Amino acid sequence: MKTVLVTGSSGLIGSETVRYFDARGWNTVGWDNNQRAQFFGPDGDTEWNRRRLAAECPRFRGAAVDIRGRDQVLRGVAEVKPDLIVHCAAQPSHDLAAKVPFEDFDVNAVGTHNLLEATRRGAPDAVFVFMSTNKVYGDRPNRIPLKELPTRWDYADPAYANGIPEDFSIDQSTHSLFGASKVAADIMAQEYGRYFGMKVGVFRGGCLTGPAHSGAKLHGFLAWLFKTALSGGRYQIIGYQGKQVRDQIHSHDVAAAFHAFYENPRPGEVYNLGGGRENSASILECLAKIEALTGRKIATEYTDVPRVGDHICYYSDLSRVKRHFPKWRLTRSLDAIFEEFHRAALREK
Repeated sequence: MKTVLVTGSSGLIGSETVRYFDARGWNTVGWDNNQRAQFFGPDGDTEWNRRRLAAECPRFRGAAVDIRGRDQVLRGVAEVKPDLIVHCAAQPSHDLAAKVPFEDFDVNAVGTHNLLEATRRGAPDAVFVFMSTNKVYGDRPNRIPLKELPTRWDYADPAYANGIPEDFSIDQSTHSLFGASKVAADIMAQEYGRYFGMKVGVFRGGCLTGPAHSGAKLHGFLAWLFKTALSGGRYQIIGYQGKQVRDQIHSHDVAAAFHAFYENPRPGEVYNLGGGRENSASILECLAKIEALTGRKIATEYTDVPRVGDHICYYSDLSRVKRHFPKWRLTRSLDAIFEEFHRAALREK
């Protein structure tokens, strides 16, 4: 029986990965020390998700491992000897990173290096998947000519009609400290694949989403937006008139892409992984969709000063991932994602 080791196993992508492979008969080992609760407070607490995995996934074993602990990581990977490692653990917030710069870099960059080296020493034949981010491109996408539409910004340059490709530069731009720490991890993961010939794949995520997200103000856009809407709270729109665009991809489709890479790994390969143009939406468009579903107006407030290094418009060019893995596809449309969120939110009420 195959074994997958998932870091950040109580988070959105980690927990979806556990459920995905457990359902396919794999042993699943999850490492998560609920650092998200320390980063984001009660809204970010993922303990509820860990309990759900323990109850619903018969082949799941969880442990509170801190990936910053090098000796523990080295021992742990050697003991588990997984066939697949899916590394999702991270400090994930663009804004929070500036407030916790040491923790951000130690978790994102040093923790990733610990896992890569532990894999090289203890499980060299394993496939290693690193969950990176579109923030590695910094604010360079903002230099693409844009056109302003009634509810969104979009690319005016036809070269980017399908979105941002993997060969788009990550250099000479402002990333946020979060983006910079993920760049360090992203490049290190590529290097272990290319230099050592390890089966390492890097997936640069767009807006990763799904009801398993413990949405907080500083991370988890759609989950936090739904939580705010249904609680009667006020949602803060930060800059760009609320017309900034992101592509939304459901966590199930992310886990399926990891499985596709496991079956056909390419050492050091990089993939942009998001909802693409078809699943892209602005904040204004997301607000309108939620208001239509819930039948209630969402209170908002607006600040004109955007986040440092934030994207005005970003959606992923999925050409490479579709070309390399022709059986993989998006299975959740944008409307389906919103409807699932709404059903989940109503159950929680």
